[in-house]
Amino acid sequence: MKSARQIAAEILLRVERDGSYASLSLNGELRKNGTPDAKEAALATKLVYGVIERKITLDYNLSLYLRSPLKKLHPAVLTVLRLGLYQIFYTDRIPDRAAVNESVALTKANGVGYASGLVNAVLRKAASAGLRLPDPGGDETLYDSVKYSCPQALLRHLISNYGPENTRRHLEACSEARPLYIRLNPLKCNEETLAQALQQDGAAVYPTDVPGGYRLAYEGDITRLSAFTKGLFHVQDLSSQIAALLPGARPGDTVADCCAAPGGKSFTLAQCMNNTGSLTSCDIYPHKTKLIEDGAKRLGISIIQTVCAPAQTLPSVLPEADAVLCDVPCSGYGVLGRKPELRYKDPADCAGLPQTQYEILSACAGMVRPGGTLVYSTCTLNPAENEAVCDAFLASGAGFAVSDDPFYRTYTGGAPYMTLFASAEGGDGFFAAKFERITK
Repeated sequence: MKSARQIAAEILLRVERDGSYASLSLNGELRKNGTPDAKEAALATKLVYGVIERKITLDYNLSLYLRSPLKKLHPAVLTVLRLGLYQIFYTDRIPDRAAVNESVALTKANGVGYASGLVNAVLRKAASAGLRLPDPGGDETLYDSVKYSCPQALLRHLISNYGPENTRRHLEACSEARPLYIRLNPLKCNEETLAQALQQDGAAVYPTDVPGGYRLAYEGDITRLSAFTKGLFHVQDLSSQIAALLPGARPGDTVADCCAAPGGKSFTLAQCMNNTGSLTSCDIYPHKTKLIEDGAKRLGISIIQTVCAPAQTLPSVLPEADAVLCDVPCSGYGVLGRKPELRYKDPADCAGLPQTQYEILSACAGMVRPGGTLVYSTCTLNPAENEAVCDAFLASGAGFAVSDDPFYRTYTGGAPYMTLFASAEGGDGFFAAKFERITK
C-alpha cells in the first residue's frame, strides 16, 4: 500500500505533466490504493492541495539554494523538494527532520535516488533559514506574488479591478484552510436535531449570518457522518447559499437552475419551495445530472427534474418560469482557496467565457414570466465575466431591470450588483446580479 507522501508525489507529477484536476486524480488514487487509514488519506490530501496552493512561494525559496534553474531539475526531484519544503514551512505536526528524511526516501522510491544528497542539503538549509520572501521595499508585485503564491499576471488583474486591499485580503483568505459550510435540510430536521446528530458523530455546527447556513467543524470524511447519510444537510459554500436564496423561490413555484451540477443550489431552491412546485435542473454532462439526482434522493427532494443539455436550449423544455438561476461556467478566481490549480491557468483559456455566459443568460431570460426573477452568478472576480455581461444584457432590451429586493441589496453595498471576496470567516469570492422582468 502506498504512503500518503507517495500518493501525493504521483498526483502532483500528474497535475504538473498532464494538467489533470487535483481533486479527480486524488479521489481516484485514494480509491484505487484502498487507503484504510483516514489520517493517511487526510495527509495525502493536505500535501497535494498545499503544494499546488503554495507552489510559487515554495519555488522561490528552493531557488535560493539551487545553483541551476528549477526547470532543469527532473520533475520528480522538483516534486519531492516541493513536498518536503511544504511540510517544513506549513505543517505543525511534522518535525523538520522527518520531512527531510521522508523526502530523501521519496527520491529513491521514485527512481531519482541520485538526487538524495541534493534533496537532503537543500531542505536542511531551507529549514534552518525559515520561510523567506523578497524585499517588501523592492518590487511590490513580486513580493505579493511570492507571499500569496499568485502569478503576477493574475495579481495585476485583481489589483487593477478591485484594488490592493481587497486583492490581498482575498488572496490571504484563499491561502488558508477554507471553512466548511453546510445547509440544513428543513425537509428532514431543524437546527436542534441536526446539531444533536452531528454531535453523536464527533462533529459540531455553528450558525452563520445566512439563514439556514452553518459552519461545520469536522476533520474526517463527512460522507460517513450519519447526519449526511440521513440527508439532514448538504455541503454548500456560504456565498453559493446566498446566490441560491436570491431568486426568492417559494412553495409551488416553477423554477429553473440552468447550470446546476453538482446540485447544491438546486437543493437549496427546492428546500425554499418546501419540495412543492417544479424545479428543472440542467447540466451538459450525464454523470453530473446523475450527481444531482443522487443528492436529491438522499435529501428527500422529489420535485427536481434533471435535463442533460446545453443551458441555452433549456427554454424549449421549460417555456415559462417564476424564477431562473444562471450560475454559469467561469474562470473561478473567487474559489482559489478550494481549487488552487485555477490560479495557474492560462488566461487565454478563459477568453471565450464572456460570450458563452452572455448567450446562456440571454437564452434563459426567455423563460422568465412577466414579474419573474432572473439571477446571474459566477464564482469569479473578473469584470469581463461579471459586470460587463450583465451590463450588455440590460442594454440588449430584453425587458429586465436590476432588482430592488432588500435581501439582495444587503449584499451589493450600494452597487447594482453583488461582489463578494473570500474571507477567513466567510464564504468564497462570488458575483451575482438579480433582475426582474418588467415587460411582457
